Amino acid sequence: MANKEHWETVYVTKEADSVSWFQEHAETSLSFIENLNLEKSSPIIDVGGGASTLVDDLLVRGYSRLSVLDLSGAALETAKKRIGSQSASVQWIEADVTKIKLPNHYFEVWHDRAVFHFLTRSEDREAYIQNLLGSVRPNGHIIISTFAEDGPTECSGLPVMRYSAETLLAEFGEGFLLKEHLVENHSTPSGKTQRFLFCHFVKC
Repeated sequence: MANKEHWETVYVTKEADSVSWFQEHAETSLSFIENLNLEKSSPIIDVGGGASTLVDDLLVRGYSRLSVLDLSGAALETAKKRIGSQSASVQWIEADVTKIKLPNHYFEVWHDRAVFHFLTRSEDREAYIQNLLGSVRPNGHIIISTFAEDGPTECSGLPVMRYSAETLLAEFGEGFLLKEHLVENHSTPSGKTQRFLFCHFVKC
């Protein structure tokens, strides 16, 4: 996985709304989460959430137990400043998802848009999955988005993995049930189109 220095540099030198993965609103992610019909107190973690606006929109919808994990402290600070006083109700975690120890069987929803595809080493992918397995509740939900099979081969100057729903499920293993998937075109701030895969898994 790219080191912390790389991502700190990205968020210090670029505006949050200029990076290729920027979304004014994470509509597809929000739709997946809302369609789960969970209690608003359900614990949700946004892995690699950084400066994403997903947490803003979840707060507006009344979700009250939110965590945002990112390798970049600068990205998290951007989100905190944007949200203002409500940021105090969010747990902000500056850490590497492949290394941190998260609470055991705590999260009802694990959301990740565009972290997993940066894990080009098998040992990093295994560490990520083991952390997920340990911290998501039985029958909990995993909403994960990566570059699709016909998506970019690199992002932010780094190589990435590309997946279909079948290959992503195979990567995660037998402990997961694929409930739904879709492929979406994402328009970057520079006007390019990127193909993203979204999958909803349930932890068995």
